[in-house]
Amino acid sequence: MKLTIHHLYADMMNMYGDRGNVISLEKRCEWRGIDAEVLDVNIGESLRPTGCDIFLFGGGQDQEQTLLVEDLSGPKGRELVSIIEDGGVVLGVCGGYQLMGHYYETPEGERLPGLGVMDLHTEPRKPGEERLIGNVLVRVPDPVGDSLREVVGFENHGGRTMLGERAEPLGRVVAGHGNNGRDGTEGARYKNAYGTYLHGSLLPKNPWLTDQLVQAALRHAGEERELEPLDDGAEEEAFRSVAGRVRPRR
Repeated sequence: MKLTIHHLYADMMNMYGDRGNVISLEKRCEWRGIDAEVLDVNIGESLRPTGCDIFLFGGGQDQEQTLLVEDLSGPKGRELVSIIEDGGVVLGVCGGYQLMGHYYETPEGERLPGLGVMDLHTEPRKPGEERLIGNVLVRVPDPVGDSLREVVGFENHGGRTMLGERAEPLGRVVAGHGNNGRDGTEGARYKNAYGTYLHGSLLPKNPWLTDQLVQAALRHAGEERELEPLDDGAEEEAFRSVAGRVRPRR
């Protein structure tokens, strides 16, 4: 079975090494003998789902997000919402995450409509507020168990994302700012769609989360195989390097 990795707006939404997420997915499939193809999907290009897919949104600046709104307001956006509602696997990072909510408000007061598939919206920072920048450590519920896992990444955003009553956070902040620097939440999750502010790149430093996305895509396509373990020594060292620097001292 071939897994297709759709890199949405790869030419515009690729800040802070977000393409590393694509590479991480591709390599961890390759190392297991899973055929994986990467498709860049840009403005004006339609989605081409194959049945076994992961869709990635990277981060971008306000100007890029403004250009994407019109493209997502048509058939592409409706199809992406349908994919998410059907249990398809989507990861949105920073700007891509914001566009999964109801709207993103620019510093000039313009409200850019999002997909509305997650119950959240993003407000601009108020005068005198700083950008939310730095390494982040987050506790995330394990999707396949009752335990808590940890992820690390790097955030750099001015917008403050507010979760609605129907939104489930991706995790709780241990160190860093998260969605808005106030309520202790980071990111959001809906079915098999994940939104987060964590760049860094996120997936190379958090291999268990990478594997969770691959496993979910395979199962969505009817493939029940379990992923065999890999030697994650280098990835775990990268995780420990960041987590050790930012974890609060007792």
